[in-house]
Amino acid sequence: MPPLIRIGTRRSALALAQSGMMQRAIAAAMDLTVEQVVLVEIVTTGDRIQDRRLMEVGGKALFTKEIEEALIDGRIDIAVHSMKDVPAEQPPGLTLAAIPEREDARDAFISRDWDGFDALPHGARLGTASLRRQAQALALRPDLQIEMLRGNIDTRLRRAAEGEFDAILLAAAGLNRLRRSDAVRGYLSADTFLPAPGQGALALQTRESDTDHAWIAALNHGPTALAIAAERGAMIALEGSCRTAVGAHAILDNDHLTLTTEMLAPDGTARWRRAGTMAVVEGLDAARALGEQLGHQVHLAAGDQSVPVP
Repeated sequence: MPPLIRIGTRRSALALAQSGMMQRAIAAAMDLTVEQVVLVEIVTTGDRIQDRRLMEVGGKALFTKEIEEALIDGRIDIAVHSMKDVPAEQPPGLTLAAIPEREDARDAFISRDWDGFDALPHGARLGTASLRRQAQALALRPDLQIEMLRGNIDTRLRRAAEGEFDAILLAAAGLNRLRRSDAVRGYLSADTFLPAPGQGALALQTRESDTDHAWIAALNHGPTALAIAAERGAMIALEGSCRTAVGAHAILDNDHLTLTTEMLAPDGTARWRRAGTMAVVEGLDAARALGEQLGHQVHLAAGDQSVPVP
């Protein structure tokens, strides 16, 4: 029997784990067998380039471009992305159809020799390819030596275990999904290390003309979608990308959503932050508007002082 649904995914272990979760959930929602919902592996430009920061070669869209092209061309029916990799603007004809329930949004601290971020010695080597994590770390510890760290999660964990770095920072969600949380020495505060917009969430992308399916309602998690709308609103206002150090995190507490967003100078010498609250009942448009409002306030406060790395 030919597949009924084709899911496009990157080839990394984490991407396959995430897409496999969605494959099983979509099959259940559509009353199909897993064999009828197949994964189509696609190697992206971002996967091929491992020796440079993404901001040097085109930004995080390099993780989505080839998959979106396959969706537009009809070679796949659904794309699964890490939400933090999804650019602010959707290509014409595509939409984010569903946002499943979010995993842990925090950053994880990993080190062979040190118990936590505060325990790192003066001048310690901290591995990360994220400009946001670099800026947040240097804002607290300007003595740290930031060293570029790319590669899949297993490669990064191996390099940390072999002592190439005193510590590395990774997204907790990816480690949890790969069942590698045993490597974590501690979790960084989501206040001090404000996560990237959308961190910990997945995005299920489809063609705009192909959204009338039972799996969309089954997999879309309303509270997560609301939080992501606020965070991506801030990201749009702050022009958040791999070229700017931007954080945004929304928390739902009873009937209210509280969004905190910030921009940092890449060297950590300046930090601009705003927070605001809205009633959950106001919905997605209001959440997005709150994000944009707070993002514009941060942008205005920062002025020309927060200059992206050329």
